[in-house]
Amino acid sequence: MSAISAGVVKSLRDRTNAPMMDCKEALLEANGDVEVAVAILRKKNAAIQAKKGERETAEGRIACHIDSASKVACIAEVRCESGPVINSEHFISLANDLAVQVVVSNPANVDALLTQPFYKDPNRKVNDRIADVVGLIRENMKVAKFTRLQGGHFGFYVHHDGTVGVLIQVEGAKSDEQVLRDVCMHIAAKNPMVATREEISKDVVDREFEIAREQAAASGKPANIVEKIAEGKVKTWLAENVLLEQPFIKEEKKTVGEILNGAGLKFVRFVRFRVGELS
Repeated sequence: MSAISAGVVKSLRDRTNAPMMDCKEALLEANGDVEVAVAILRKKNAAIQAKKGERETAEGRIACHIDSASKVACIAEVRCESGPVINSEHFISLANDLAVQVVVSNPANVDALLTQPFYKDPNRKVNDRIADVVGLIRENMKVAKFTRLQGGHFGFYVHHDGTVGVLIQVEGAKSDEQVLRDVCMHIAAKNPMVATREEISKDVVDREFEIAREQAAASGKPANIVEKIAEGKVKTWLAENVLLEQPFIKEEKKTVGEILNGAGLKFVRFVRFRVGELS
């Protein structure tokens, strides 16, 4: 075929998001057959993905998805190479698709996720979906990690630049989306060490007491006063590091625990991801 019409090229581009010249070249190679051209582009994308697979992915974004009907939620971290890409509509769409995939298909780990049939097109694998965007943007991309939670109610918050995200799980007669989003925003900003003081080992608390006693003793005050000062310092330390005891960022006269209780919600778990952090 000597010529490919602009309409056919545009149709292929709309379907694949591939650059116009790539679409034209694929159609020429396919002798105008759109389905063959699609296969050619996908094969090319897979080759690009393999070539770029060793390149460092230092940037990325967090994505969340909640399925209220099945009471399942996911938070995922998807990585790329450069900062500008994290705000690309194609990369954002990919990250969101991967979060949905985890909710729908419950993969055991990242490797299992990549080999699952893609929920929007079961004839293709999840890794093929990633390869499409790698071929389009020409950067290495990968799923760094994800957490899937089931049961109860959920809320989430993802910072505007996508670099920090929080998913919270609670129980209660009914959900309160605004309260849960606000609590997630609080967690994103304050980065609590744990949710409850019971999660902190006795050794850690004892160490904080010892540090507080040494600081208080340096003032020369009597032993009984030193002990009270130390207790006060440890209480303050707990309020800074334990989620349910932290003053709520939007209403500091109440703790996060009190905010949740006031909404009729019982805390279960939170997951906070920041791009690049190991956990």
